[in-house]
Amino acid sequence: MKVAIFDFDRTLFPEETFPLLMKHLKTHPKHSRKYRYFISRILPVYAAYKCKLYPETKMKDYSMRCYISSFGSAPKTDIEQFFSELGGMMSKNLSEPVLKRLEQHRKDGYYIMIVSGAFEPLLNSVMKGIHFDSIIGTSISFDNKKGRHLPLEYIHGIRKKEVIHKKLASMDVDWENSFAYGDSYSDLSVLELVGNPVAVKPEPRLIQVANKRKWEVIM
Repeated sequence: MKVAIFDFDRTLFPEETFPLLMKHLKTHPKHSRKYRYFISRILPVYAAYKCKLYPETKMKDYSMRCYISSFGSAPKTDIEQFFSELGGMMSKNLSEPVLKRLEQHRKDGYYIMIVSGAFEPLLNSVMKGIHFDSIIGTSISFDNKKGRHLPLEYIHGIRKKEVIHKKLASMDVDWENSFAYGDSYSDLSVLELVGNPVAVKPEPRLIQVANKRKWEVIM
């Protein structure tokens, strides 16, 4: 079995997701009051990160947790509706070159995966109408008796490689003839899994690696 693995932020979707999530919360007619709570919690950690006193991965993980915790005890239906509204708008702005690759891989019989740090309900909403064999993101668990739980571990960096191996553990994967698409140096562990890594509008550190190793680059 051959696989095609797609990152989401700045790969399949040409922008970063989190600024859009912040704007959606700030301007939402029902949930906008939660924005102040979120900002009050994230600002100290973000300031420490900008001063190089707090690691980027931990900052992003903390941001995701603060974002969801700002919803308090809001029911699952409210949170899913919130993500669905934003996902519907984002689905209209996916990268055409990357979508064409995805469609070609599907026609060629590849197992199609999206693996991203973005919230899973948002990914499911954006990808509605686009077939994926597997969508893996930062999930949110719910408990009807105890209320909403915090997100599970943020899917980022080496964690992406781990969840991919776990998902495909029972399958016989032809890694050499598989593809992976990513934009960030943090995607390196996934790109190195396959025989056909593709850097999509790569950040400076990744384009250096891509050029040195003669990887395909989509600009």
